[in-house]
Amino acid sequence: MLHYFRVLLAILLLALSIPCSHAAFRKHKQHKIKSSVFLSPTFELDHGSVVDTYYYNIDFPRGHIALKGFNAEVVDEEGHPVPLHETYLHHLGPYPYGIEIGNPAEVPAGYEERWFLNVHAIDTRGVEDKLGCTECRCDLYNVSNDEYGRPLEPDYIGGLKCCYDHAQCKVREVSKGAKRNLYMKYTVKWINWDESIVPVKIFILDVTDNWNGLDNSTVQSAERKCHVEYQIEPCSASGMADNGCIHTKRTSLTFPTGGYLIYGVAHQHSGGIGSTLYGEDGRVLCSSIPAYGQGKEAGNEAGYIVGMSTCYPQPGSVKINDGETLILESKYSSAQRHTGVMGLFYILVADQLPKPVLSLRSPIAKSINQGSD
Repeated sequence: MLHYFRVLLAILLLALSIPCSHAAFRKHKQHKIKSSVFLSPTFELDHGSVVDTYYYNIDFPRGHIALKGFNAEVVDEEGHPVPLHETYLHHLGPYPYGIEIGNPAEVPAGYEERWFLNVHAIDTRGVEDKLGCTECRCDLYNVSNDEYGRPLEPDYIGGLKCCYDHAQCKVREVSKGAKRNLYMKYTVKWINWDESIVPVKIFILDVTDNWNGLDNSTVQSAERKCHVEYQIEPCSASGMADNGCIHTKRTSLTFPTGGYLIYGVAHQHSGGIGSTLYGEDGRVLCSSIPAYGQGKEAGNEAGYIVGMSTCYPQPGSVKINDGETLILESKYSSAQRHTGVMGLFYILVADQLPKPVLSLRSPIAKSINQGSD
């Protein structure tokens, strides 16, 4: 019997509330890469059940360091990895380049930097509709209020508001002994921070964002509306016949201060076709396409997004100009309705380039596979 869970991994800084962290690439100095493997506390799931919990002050490397790699997977009590047709990970976290953490100058007096882990998991064993459960359709969860007791909008039929902690998706039958204990296993690679590492700003762009400025203005921030998820209605019969069932969503975002694009990758859910970031003049800054699995083995699960293509432009070759308005485009198949889909794009932007610039054709850490709900 197949199992399926959706797991949301969000590791963030507790002490800091800045919208962008710093990452880095090397100038020329070689660093010794360190690596450690950690386990989260256990979480328990049953047929159709949902876990959405936070683990605070988790084990993580300490000190002023640069993260070079991060990989996460769900494992069972014996430590065996659970494949994507049983577990799905949202990898919203560290990137293939080093992310600066633990800088004493950025931690306010009286605070310390800590990490937390948010696990959002859905067990779809024995449910009536696997896709409907993973897309959090409200009718399958029999909810009309969100987790805080607030009534849902009349046109809200599916998404994160309906699959909160302890929610229950509709099952075909109840089986005894179906409960299962799982863990999040995460491997971290890092180097000690020094002056040879050049900081890079990280931006997470959201196609549902209608904010029109990326600065530190409180007024601009108050107007910011990132909805995170959106809904796709099925196309018409004529569109189906013409093979034109493609839903395209776009948004524009202005960068007051630009820089050099160092890395880019998109995040999409099941049904995703690809996402592209354009410059103001229409040039393609980065295009990220999903790869779907073809088999049953871990890393190649049929019907699931097992990876997203990434962009590693030669440093200095792709520049975002000061005040430039970028266009983010996300495409999905609309052959059927989808709820709670995402259209995120992660980019690293350097204010300046190191001299001399080394080739980044062989990054230390591969981009993390992303899956679909």
